[in-house]
Formats: sequence, structure tokens, C-alpha cells
Amino acid sequence: MGNLKEELKAQFKEICAEAEDAGISGNELACFQIVQRINRVKKPAKKSKLRPALSTILISSFAVLIALATFEVAVVFTTPTGYPVVEEYHKKMTEWIFDNIVDVEMEEELCIVNFPEIVQDMFRPAVDCNMCQNVTQIDRVSNLTIEEFTKIYAYTSRPVVISDGMAGWTAGDHFCFDFFKSVYSEDSPALENYETDCQFFPYKTEFACLGEALNMTKERAKEPWYIGWSNCDSYATNILRKHYKRPYFLPQDSESSKTDWIFMGTPNYGAHLHIDSVENPSWQAQVKGHKLWTLEPAPECYFQCPSQLQITVHPGEIIVLDTNYWFHKTLIVQDELSITIGSEYD
Repeated sequence: MGNLKEELKAQFKEICAEAEDAGISGNELACFQIVQRINRVKKPAKKSKLRPALSTILISSFAVLIALATFEVAVVFTTPTGYPVVEEYHKKMTEWIFDNIVDVEMEEELCIVNFPEIVQDMFRPAVDCNMCQNVTQIDRVSNLTIEEFTKIYAYTSRPVVISDGMAGWTAGDHFCFDFFKSVYSEDSPALENYETDCQFFPYKTEFACLGEALNMTKERAKEPWYIGWSNCDSYATNILRKHYKRPYFLPQDSESSKTDWIFMGTPNYGAHLHIDSVENPSWQAQVKGHKLWTLEPAPECYFQCPSQLQITVHPGEIIVLDTNYWFHKTLIVQDELSITIGSEYD
């Protein structure tokens, strides 16, 4: 087995060398799915519980999910108080799906079929509509004490913009397209680790991976684009965190995620309306540019919450938001490149 492994490694290196001789850069090579899958293999996979008829099962399951989604919409919009009934429905529905359809070790299996985001949204946990009680706008505040933030905003799902949130940071002086291009250069460990372990969101662009996006041509850079990625590499983290620090208003006993999220793009572009599935509330600092945020409540809260909230976040400001509770979309406004960085906190 050892000899076979070494032989395969040698053949893979030879193929990579031939690709480079043919003019394919390391960044371009890293974008190929097969290369990413090879790089991700760190241990032998457990024997799959999936059967040969998996495709048939998945198609049937998808049909069942659509039928259940239709029923869910009916439940939501025919229940005035909404939340208790929908929560119980979600619980029973989820238990049924996992008991009768899903029989795989979720942590060990690669995704074979990615369900459309609209279907994922339909089967998210129901929201407690008390989150928007007395919320009529997104507050913009400054000189906020830790006690005030903790009591009013930190864990209430009440969105807020802290206008002096980036006080003392140097990110505004350093973060730019070329800065990130240098951090994730073709020969940097950050890009190598990124391609195997981190997430990339191309939104409505043709970019297959971060390396490709950061090496776009000058002509392509003049066209609209918007990308996002998670940084889970210690090399890049050490560079980024020289220019920003923990927001001053966060509770003293809270911890930020080790993962940074960076979003960057051109005016008149942004993220579509969506809801996240992350563990904790998050903050996002507007380092450069101006971004219009639009928030909408989950469908089950339409009778108790404002139908829509909007606010434009300017350079130097931080928006704090529980993206698990609010549907949200963004639009880069004015005429500057937008760069944001953020993280979750517990």
C-alpha cells in the first residue's frame, strides 16, 4: 500500500508539472474540482451507507420535501400567532426526514446533490418572533458601553450600526484589492490552505475560486463583481489582525470566531436576499465603500415585525446582526470598491 501511495503521489506531481509547462498557473490548477478533492483527503473515508439507488432516493426525497414545503407555507400563513405551531411542525418534520429518508453519516459524506437555497430556507428552524418586538428601525449609535450593548443588542437579535466601531483600526489605510492579492498570492501558504479548507462565494460571477478572482484581468475588474470568502488560515489571520482588533463594545466574556469573513465588490452589486445558518450573531465592519443593507423578517413573523428595514453602512462603521433570524441582502452604493471584514461572537 505504501509503494502504491508514493507512486500515485509521484504521478500527481508529474501531472501538475505538465500543467504548469502548458501555461496553467497554480491558482488556475487549484480551481479544478478534482484537485481540490484530492487536497481535501486527509484520512480514509468510512464505508458509505449510501446504496446504489441513491439517485432515485434523492429524487423521491426531494419531491417529498417540496410537498412538505407547500404544507409549511399553508401552516405559516394560516396561523395568526405563528411561532409555537410552526416550531412544533418543524421539529416533527425534521425528525421524520432523518428517520425515514436520511441514513448517512452526515459528517463523513460529501454532498452529492446541493439542494437549492430556496429549499434550504424553507426547512430552516422557525424564528421566535419576539426578536423584533418594538423594532421599527436599525439604530445607529456611538460611544456604546459594553453594558449597553450587552443589554440592548448583543443577544436580542436587534440590529444596530455602531458608527465608531472601527476606532483605532488601521484596516482602512491598508485593505484594498492589491492588499488581499498579496496576502493570497500564488506562492503563499494562505492560498494553499484556503483552497483546501475555506469557503468561497462567487455570487453571480464566473470565478471558480479565490485565486482566480484575485487574479482577474484589468478589463474584468472594470465589470461588476462581488465575492466573499472565509479565512481559516493562520498565516493570513496574523496579517489581517495587525490591522483590526476585537470591537470595543463586545461583551467581555464573549469570544469571536477564529474565522474571518471578507466581502469585496464593485458598486451596484451585492448579496441576494438570504438567511444564514451559522452558530452565533455576527458583526461586519465596513472598511471601505458604502453598503446598503435591507432586512426582512422570516415569513412566520410577517404579522409581528416590520416588513422591511434599511440602512446604509459607511466606512468606519460596524453593523451587528443575527443573520440566522433576519433575511438580509446588500447593495454596494456610491462609486467606491466595498471591502468588509467580520466574524461571529458568542
